[in-house]
Amino acid sequence: MDLPSLAVVLQAALSPNPDERKAAEQSLNQFQYTPQHLVRLLQIIVDGNCDMAVRQVASIHFKNFIAKNWSPQDPDEPQKILESDKSLVRDHILVFVAQLPPLLRVQLGECLKTIIHADYPEQWPHLLDWVKHSLQDQQIYGALFVLRILARKYEFKSDEERTPVYRIVDETFPSLLNIFNRLVHIANPPLEVADLIKLICKIFWSSIYLEIPKQLFDPNVFNGWMLLFLNILERSVPLEGQPADPELRKSWGWWKVKKWTVHILNRLYTRFGDLKLQNPENRAFAQMFQKNYAGKILECHLNLLNISRTGGYLPDRVTNLILQYLSNSISKTSMYNLLQPRLDVLLFEIIFPLMCFNDNDQKLWEEDPHEYVRKGYDIIEDLYSPRTASMDFVSELVRKRGKDNLQKFIQFIVGIFKRYDESPVEYKPYRQKDGALLAIGALCDKLKQTEPYKAELERMLVQHVFPEFSSPVGHLRAKAAWVAGQYAHIKFSDANNFRKALHSVVSGLRDPELPVRVDSVFALRSFVEACRDLNEIRPILPQLLDEFFKLMNEVENEDLVFTLETIVDKFGEEMAPYALGLCQNLAAAFWRCMNTAEADDEADDPGALAAVGCLRAISTILESVSRLPHLFVQIEPTLLPIMHKMLTTDGQEVYEEVLEIVSYMTFYSPTISMDMWSLWPLMMEALADWAIDFFPNILVPLDNFISRGTGHFLTCKEPDYQQSLWSMISHVMADKNLEDSDIEPAPKLIEVVFQNCKGQVDHWVEPYLRITVERLRRTEKSYLKCLLMQVIANALYYNAVLTISILQKLGVATEIFNLWFQMLQQVRKSGLLANFKREHDKKVCCLGLISLFALPAEQLPDDALGRVFRATLDLLVKYKDQVAEAAKVAEAEDDDDMDGFQTDDEDEDVDGSDKEMGFDAEDGDEADSIRLQKLAAQAKAFRPDDDDDDDSDDDYSDDEELQSPIDEVDPFIFFVDTVKAMQAVSPMRFQNLTQALEFHYQALANGVAQHAEQRRVEIEKEKMEKASTAAAS
Repeated sequence: MDLPSLAVVLQAALSPNPDERKAAEQSLNQFQYTPQHLVRLLQIIVDGNCDMAVRQVASIHFKNFIAKNWSPQDPDEPQKILESDKSLVRDHILVFVAQLPPLLRVQLGECLKTIIHADYPEQWPHLLDWVKHSLQDQQIYGALFVLRILARKYEFKSDEERTPVYRIVDETFPSLLNIFNRLVHIANPPLEVADLIKLICKIFWSSIYLEIPKQLFDPNVFNGWMLLFLNILERSVPLEGQPADPELRKSWGWWKVKKWTVHILNRLYTRFGDLKLQNPENRAFAQMFQKNYAGKILECHLNLLNISRTGGYLPDRVTNLILQYLSNSISKTSMYNLLQPRLDVLLFEIIFPLMCFNDNDQKLWEEDPHEYVRKGYDIIEDLYSPRTASMDFVSELVRKRGKDNLQKFIQFIVGIFKRYDESPVEYKPYRQKDGALLAIGALCDKLKQTEPYKAELERMLVQHVFPEFSSPVGHLRAKAAWVAGQYAHIKFSDANNFRKALHSVVSGLRDPELPVRVDSVFALRSFVEACRDLNEIRPILPQLLDEFFKLMNEVENEDLVFTLETIVDKFGEEMAPYALGLCQNLAAAFWRCMNTAEADDEADDPGALAAVGCLRAISTILESVSRLPHLFVQIEPTLLPIMHKMLTTDGQEVYEEVLEIVSYMTFYSPTISMDMWSLWPLMMEALADWAIDFFPNILVPLDNFISRGTGHFLTCKEPDYQQSLWSMISHVMADKNLEDSDIEPAPKLIEVVFQNCKGQVDHWVEPYLRITVERLRRTEKSYLKCLLMQVIANALYYNAVLTISILQKLGVATEIFNLWFQMLQQVRKSGLLANFKREHDKKVCCLGLISLFALPAEQLPDDALGRVFRATLDLLVKYKDQVAEAAKVAEAEDDDDMDGFQTDDEDEDVDGSDKEMGFDAEDGDEADSIRLQKLAAQAKAFRPDDDDDDDSDDDYSDDEELQSPIDEVDPFIFFVDTVKAMQAVSPMRFQNLTQALEFHYQALANGVAQHAEQRRVEIEKEKMEKASTAAAS
């Protein structure tokens, strides 16, 4: 398409007529891959005579095409842009980028970013030369614009990936420093100068983000830069031209320059100026920075903060960064000494006012309470918030310099409380009281540990916090709820005070002001956790849940869902009457959140986070009613649409959470419905396409389908589940691009098939053994080797005659058994087996080895039988020791639980936080089992053990028992019964075996036989106990 025709098509793409627009878009799509198309688009973008709207459409089309096609993601994909076109684009884009108006420049900037990331330095070696010459030829803006994109490519790169930065710095920094120097010394500079300085700051930032380039280790060079940064830091921002609108004002060029300067100085100070953090070669730099610059920066920062003290303007982000610098200075003696003379003014006249409720808060509270709530709970907002930085400063001050400052600060807060109490209603300092409450909440960890404050906390709450539950001022009611939540775990001497706080927080759920309701929900979570007598909450549970869902309809906030999870967790099966309603409400909330997240298209959108929270809460509910299978039948129709939709690519962001729900539904339902079976193909498609990282999570429901729906798995032909499983497993195990750790669930699934379908899948034994042996030969990680060897053990237990004949047919029997015995003999320094570490692994191996005893002599000669017999005895002894050790550990843990049953509140809190950190996968031994209880919750921990971790102190913990058909098989009884059968069928073979055994093995065999009889008695006793318990219930 020629240039005039292309311009006409682009114009048509702006048409108000949808048909014309559609035709234009189709035409663009049709011609986009033709030679010169990209070059012509660029010609239109840079043509000043062309209509601006057309140029803009061209720039967007140009940007999108380059993003998609410049560098194909798949290396095997053919190039869609001619190399000659690429070369023309690279040459011309540099010339025009600086000349374009900002609207178009921003689109070309994105294109440059794509091209530089793909082509520099290999395909675009002359780019840096162009930048260098442009800097010298005074084409400064274009050169800085491109250099910023180039430097940013390497901002987060480390080690050898960072090498190009050294050349960039060497070639451009001398010119940059000269330009920077000239710009800083222009008298009455126009706003364009601020834009140039800002670009220089950003280039510097990207170049020093991870490490200081060697050129800057030269004190003279570094000093040249620092003098200019300090000049900018000290210099007042021009008053003339500052926008009146606060939103525009904070983005104004000169304030941006100030922000980037503070940002850079903070980075230099915290990453490179701290002697504790430095490796030896950077130590001299850190010492030089501390000695020559750190104190000077501190002084400038304090002067800047003084602007806000005297009523001047300072952007929130600048204030936040300065306070971060000051917080980092508290622990350094020399810096703290400089801070001390000005500390009282800083603390009481600058930092405390920042903690108080202000005009902006009031405006937002009244005009947009939803936004007020969002900002209050948004982690990203905290990065920019002066209030958060103030709280962090105070917390750090009392933590590191508490002796000097805690009492002084608390006296100041008490003074505010007193003044508030003594003032008449119309003159009460409501906002200062809000700040004082925030301070008390922020210091809760310190105050809970420190006398005399620790003993006074309850009285403080009763005197100064509880009255605000009924304050006429909304933000104080909210703050009272929040502070009460911070202290819910303290030991109340008067239970009525705990009760009063709890009921006040519950009442807050019905407050007319939305932020009060949300803060009350947040606080309620702490009270539910701390509540020892659930009768306090039980009578109001229905109303509580009602208020919850009203609030969830109003606001998307993951903290709401966390509180709900805590209630469900605490009440367990008592939630049964509410389970269906809860799941219906959570499902509705989930769909709302997903719709919001799609509309906002933000990765950190609160709607997306709340959606994840809804699914987690549903899992918590399902777990709490796991012993009531009839409820799962009622709940299934509500959850099916979520599972159906979210097991496709639409659900990638919540895939783990959805699989957890699928795991519960397939495990606890009385039977697996046909609707649930319809999810199988979705998981298989996802695994084949994009979900290999979720294979451990998918393993759990697949196991449930096979083990709990065995009949349907075996008989259904449309779809053919057996064939579908084989296709997936064989594809995964043959894929040379997958790491050993990626495919671990595959052999586990083969085990599930062999154990659950005994005698019914003979035709699958050979194909599964073939791919297992092939994968075993190129497996490096010992953990996967064990899993693959267990497939062979499972096959032997499934049908030893068939398995041996297949291994012999494949010509691998000797090779496999040699490897197996070798793996069984490998021990670690601790004396424990290096392979087959879990109880389950040993048991599977025992069952496989014992199954060989029944083979006829032509399949297993006597000498081979003797070898197998000895290996089995050795392994049974190790298995017995491990089971005994695990029982001892479990008993000790039970004793510990009883000892710690009555603990003080703080201890409880600490224990709780440890548990919340997630269980430790401990050498990964049990992290691979399929769970009876928290099935999918534990799937996150499906991690292999570290092969080389020789000193792990827990090689044999089966915390959660693997549930499988072999649970009912006792290996010792199986051993004795199999030996007796062999004795009956082949008495001579048995006699030859026993006579050839060494005394040590004869003794072991007798010990195993005695233990087997003991186990028979124990198993019988357990059965009788179960039967009597069932009869009683």
